Amino acid sequence: MDSLASATESMAMEVGFDKQSIKRESSPEPDSSPPSPKVSPKWNPLEACRPSLDDAPIFYPTNEDFEDPLAYIEKLRSKAESFGICRIVPPVAWTPPCPLKEKEIWEKSKFPTRIQLIDLLQNREPIKKSTNSKKRKRRIISKTGYSRRRRDSDCDAEEKFGFETGPDFTLEELQKYDEDFKESYFQVEDGSKASENKKFKPKVKDIEGEYWRIVEQPTDEVEVYYGADLETKKFGSGFPKHSPGSAQSLEVEQYTKSGWNLNNLSRLPGSVLAFESCDISGVIVPWLYVGMCFSTFCWHVEDHHLYSLNYLHTGDPKVWYGIPGHHAASFENALKKRLPDLFKEQPDLLHQLVTQLSPRILKEEGVSVYRAVQRSGEFILTFPKAYHSGFNCGFNCAEAVNVAPVDWLVYGQNAVEGYSKQRRKTSLSHDKLLLGAALEAIRSLRELAVSRKKTPVIARWKKVCSEDGMLTKAVKRRVETEAERLNELGDSFSVVKMEGDFDIKRERECFMCFYDLHMSASSCKCSPNRFACLTHAKNLCSCESKERFILLRYTLVELRSLVRALEGDPDAIEAWAQNGRGQSPLQQQRAKEALDLKGTSCPKSRGSSKAHQQDAAINRLSQSVELLKSGSLVVKKLWCSKQAIYSKGFKSRVKFLSVLDPTKLTNYISEVLDAGLLGPLFRVSLEEHPSENFSNVSAEKCWQMVIQRLKLEIIKKCDEPASSLTSLQHLDSINGLDMFGFLSPHVIQALEALDPTHQLEEYWNQRRAKVFGVEQTKEGEKDDTEKVGVSDPSMDRDTRLLRGLLKKATPEELAMMHGLLCGETRNTELQEELSSLVDKMEKSP
Repeated sequence: MDSLASATESMAMEVGFDKQSIKRESSPEPDSSPPSPKVSPKWNPLEACRPSLDDAPIFYPTNEDFEDPLAYIEKLRSKAESFGICRIVPPVAWTPPCPLKEKEIWEKSKFPTRIQLIDLLQNREPIKKSTNSKKRKRRIISKTGYSRRRRDSDCDAEEKFGFETGPDFTLEELQKYDEDFKESYFQVEDGSKASENKKFKPKVKDIEGEYWRIVEQPTDEVEVYYGADLETKKFGSGFPKHSPGSAQSLEVEQYTKSGWNLNNLSRLPGSVLAFESCDISGVIVPWLYVGMCFSTFCWHVEDHHLYSLNYLHTGDPKVWYGIPGHHAASFENALKKRLPDLFKEQPDLLHQLVTQLSPRILKEEGVSVYRAVQRSGEFILTFPKAYHSGFNCGFNCAEAVNVAPVDWLVYGQNAVEGYSKQRRKTSLSHDKLLLGAALEAIRSLRELAVSRKKTPVIARWKKVCSEDGMLTKAVKRRVETEAERLNELGDSFSVVKMEGDFDIKRERECFMCFYDLHMSASSCKCSPNRFACLTHAKNLCSCESKERFILLRYTLVELRSLVRALEGDPDAIEAWAQNGRGQSPLQQQRAKEALDLKGTSCPKSRGSSKAHQQDAAINRLSQSVELLKSGSLVVKKLWCSKQAIYSKGFKSRVKFLSVLDPTKLTNYISEVLDAGLLGPLFRVSLEEHPSENFSNVSAEKCWQMVIQRLKLEIIKKCDEPASSLTSLQHLDSINGLDMFGFLSPHVIQALEALDPTHQLEEYWNQRRAKVFGVEQTKEGEKDDTEKVGVSDPSMDRDTRLLRGLLKKATPEELAMMHGLLCGETRNTELQEELSSLVDKMEKSP
């Protein structure tokens, strides 16, 4: 055994490994026991290779700037985009808590790592060549007991250089591992530490100089670990998130809702990623990155050339290098020139994130490179098509996500066209985002034309429209491309309208180039589930033209109308709104599912069982009324009916389908106001959008107005005639008194307690009659507040006619009249004027 061990050791020394390296190949340690670094002292500051670079710009937003992330990114774009990256230092007071530091996560939650061979990131031979050549002798710097270069002898020709799987760590364990590594690594040549009592802490420039020495002039083998691309949905986010059923302090809640919380950033209003319904991990849902000294993120550009925002939660700095987007081609050419053998073996090398090239070399090739040092509590923003890379100076934990302001659309279009040529799969549907943004902009333009209210969201969309707007130009360019491709196909294909749900349940991509098919596709009767993009339509099969067809989501006429709407054409805007096209197919599908609340399709006649389920679902919603305020008793005519007491200031909350988006549930606030001469005025408003409200002198008619609006929205979004939506009738079963809560036992009890002496005789007489088994209210009788005043002789003539008039009034007219009758201006003179007005109304035909 001894001779065998000796022979093995000699062989290992010859090829550059010691016997422990051989042992790692055959007996890796279990993941449950993270290794301890064994580092030979070797750092020599005189050998540093720190590149000479200009710094990327740093920005210090004010508290006001920091309120709107996308507006701030737009503000600094003109100053920073030419650097590729920039650093953003939040206001001093912005200090979000980090849930990852909680003991349960910090000490117990494990995450996987990758093994990175820092000395091979730039200087390595192609796999084929390296497996047949003799390796140079190298000193082992980090011995960890884990396999690094395991090769499959049967498929060497197919292999690619990459990062092997490392051990699992907790955050606490990797932090300790890094501390031991740095303490051992950064020593003076004689082995003594700079101080016996205080550990030597290298500066950022010391670590950077040594990092590039390892990469550029590898004489030693340096192996480190990196916990990269960790899914925050599984491991947890470094930002606080809202958990149903758990209470948060106001201080924590502000960070939970903050736009700079990376869990919220991607789908903020103004980011076109808001129109992607899937939670794409690493794009819309953030990823975590847990690093140690020298761990590296190699040169790469974001998928679809998106913006990215990286936040360093805790730990040592990250050093970043950025290349402006307009130098991307120069960078790619420089990499291919300097590493020709690697690119020959791996044409997609740039997509693998496993290769570094020194900024010094890039500068020699005429490529602009800028440096940024990110410290804990700071953001790094990368711009579209900007290549970037970097490394960690020690243990740290960062989080990153993508974002897509409207100005990104032009970069995104170029990216998908490039992917098509490279036969590369996409991560998201660019056309879905483009059309989603266009339709949302048109809705905002129409809302502005109708209401004349320019909210911040409407202002943001209006800014990117008009003939010179960024969104208009992006859509126009895409429409022109579509027209060119359709013209090239000529009349050899029949045209079929694409179903709205064509790509909702599954991705649709070209069989040949993987181009996304959200806007258009081609297929054939011979293979109905196989599709091609318009560019490769003729490559799909060899069938005769009559068998082949093109699917179009929108015709060219419709798409050109869309462009005109974005340019501000009022007729085009109205046409898209009136024709029910003002929503994406995904929203149409959700609208079809709204009525049964269980994810089925737009309901048509399907039997009594289905109808019963829908009635039950609606009833469950209306029964959950929450009493917010009982109000005060008013002992006057009209302030009660045989069915309910209407207290002044009454307020309740109920959850129901939203009139703004019937695919969602929202809270409605129901109130009883004092309308003076008219008695109670009933009002229903959306809690999150108080300006959306409905008022009437009848509680039932008030909710009828809500239901009518809801029906119109559902019909519009389903894009089907009302006659086919027979289950809209189920909404007619909604009882306005019930929705206010007047028929709910707990509300009745609270309102009856306001009148212990039974002063409201009409209500209490009816109650007593029910107790003794006498039903005074006829079956089907409407709310008494609706009928009283029409023929009630006890009501004065003026009030009777005014109530009849105001039943036909709009919400705005009712609000104005409420102010006149109940405000400080109410007096005898005003009442005389109203009486005179009534006289004229009676005499008019």
